[in-house]
Amino acid sequence: MSDLTIDDLAREAGIPSRTVRFYQTKGLLPRPEMRGRVAHYGPGHVERLRRIAQLQDRGLKIKAIQELLGRVERGETRLEEWLGMEDRLREPWAEDQSRIVNTEELSALAGELRPGRVADLLRHGLVARRGADFLVPSLAMLALAVRLEATGIDLEAVAGLQRTLRKRLSRTAEELAEPFLARRARRAAAGRAPPLGVALRELRPIALEAVRLVFAQEMERVLREWVESGRAARAGR
Repeated sequence: MSDLTIDDLAREAGIPSRTVRFYQTKGLLPRPEMRGRVAHYGPGHVERLRRIAQLQDRGLKIKAIQELLGRVERGETRLEEWLGMEDRLREPWAEDQSRIVNTEELSALAGELRPGRVADLLRHGLVARRGADFLVPSLAMLALAVRLEATGIDLEAVAGLQRTLRKRLSRTAEELAEPFLARRARRAAAGRAPPLGVALRELRPIALEAVRLVFAQEMERVLREWVESGRAARAGR
């Protein structure tokens, strides 16, 4: 039974009435039951507003919410399944974490903080100031930069290498993800798709190993060409 006015619905959902009207204009809410000139809403409208809020909390824009709820209504997906899939897709692939550290801890991570060292780390985005402390966005990246420095590659070159790898591997990641998701969507439509969590757990080690293997092979090729061309000997001198 629909027995909520628009103001009742807004109070129930904890949002302004004008927001309810906005969602109506965007087609996000089912039509209310009209009694004379007064619109009345029911539990289904309250649930829909909660779903919209839940999706907005996940960072979805209104257009994306429209499309997703339309798919739910057409029976193409279930919201609970989509939310579970979205959680899986947000799981990090890198064994990495960020950390707030003090000056002493930063020195242990990044080496002696000689004059200009902190400025270099800040400039290349390896750390960021947080009051008297520092945020290390990626402990793994900082550790990698320090290791590369030990081989004679300065932070400037490390930062350039990071930008180059990110730009080129971003395209690789997109080219890998798109066919994987498209194929899974086709199999899901046919009722033959395994749970997404299982599929992603299987994909992750294969994708990471493929990138590692191909990059290693390319490094071998480049270094072999250096030796054969004599560039390695000249670099040694």
